[in-house]
Amino acid sequence: MLRTILSIGLFAVLGLIALKVIFGIFGLFFSLFVPLLFIALKIGLVLLVVYFIIRIVSPDTAARLRGKFSGGSV
Repeated sequence: MLRTILSIGLFAVLGLIALKVIFGIFGLFFSLFVPLLFIALKIGLVLLVVYFIIRIVSPDTAARLRGKFSGGSV
């Protein structure tokens, strides 16, 4: 019975250590991922604004760009 209690305690401690390591690694990934995500969103918004300006000024150019990047012919 004492051996069972000790083995359960050992597995609990090992589980806590494993969780700390796993969440520490995920924390590192998230701390690297979030700034990259914000940079990508800013670049995407700037390109979206540029596309809409091109669409207003020159619709033919916008249609060619849309066809080039979507893979379809417009």
